[in-house]
Amino acid sequence: MRSTVAPDNREWSLDDFEIGRPLGRGKFGRVYLARERKSKYVVALKIVFKQQIEKYRIHHQLRREMEIQSGLRHPNILRLYGWFHDDDRIFLILEYAQGGELYKELQKYGHLTERQAATYIASLAQALAYCHEKHVIHRDIKPENLLLDHEGRLKIADFGWSVQSKFKRHTMCGTLDYLAPEMVEKKAHDHAVDNWTLGVLCYEFLYGVPPFEAESQSDTFKRIMKVDLNFPDQPDVSSSTKDLICQLLVKDSSKRLSLQKIMEHPWIVTNANPMGSCKSG
Repeated sequence: MRSTVAPDNREWSLDDFEIGRPLGRGKFGRVYLARERKSKYVVALKIVFKQQIEKYRIHHQLRREMEIQSGLRHPNILRLYGWFHDDDRIFLILEYAQGGELYKELQKYGHLTERQAATYIASLAQALAYCHEKHVIHRDIKPENLLLDHEGRLKIADFGWSVQSKFKRHTMCGTLDYLAPEMVEKKAHDHAVDNWTLGVLCYEFLYGVPPFEAESQSDTFKRIMKVDLNFPDQPDVSSSTKDLICQLLVKDSSKRLSLQKIMEHPWIVTNANPMGSCKSG
């Protein structure tokens, strides 16, 4: 953002922005539409309260999130332009994604078309391939963490559970329905957990629910560990789609389809919009 919005490279403060309507709120803070006064550049301003950071002891997690996201430059990853703070709050200056959460699209329509799903999965595969090259594992890809820009292009937005490491990790983190078996079993994991999540997402995009959803947390864990995968009878979901999902939801992480192979899969090649744009409706 410093290059785009403020060529003088000065430190930011709240006085540099006109604050607009709220865009959303989370456990640790709120997000507002904002405009940088000098350039009129529109951004999203995420405000995290220091009191919440203390309460939930997320200093390390937040710092890691900011360091990782600010270093990433990819059309399908939401830009973190910069940050500043005052006595009570930390402000993150983020790219504004006008289309909002993909989660809301899914809620609105129940499920997506094959064209939409394939376009989003292809965009995610490209963005994650870029992350993995930089040794960044996201670990929490889910519809709530995916935003859409004004042209319907997907943006990975939340790097709260991401980590940058060349070595296997042991922390169990992320969101229940999207956890890979090795995480559920508290085994070491690597970037292949993101590939698993793409299988879960692809299923959810087309069927409207995650594949291992169950009544209780322990039942969901059991289904994940057994890879208890069932496909509802839905005529508009092709066998090619199921083939891709089955090649991603594999218990042995070394045997999951690679991100490159996802992009080359016949279902993606046939259905995905190469421009990445996906207007719904």
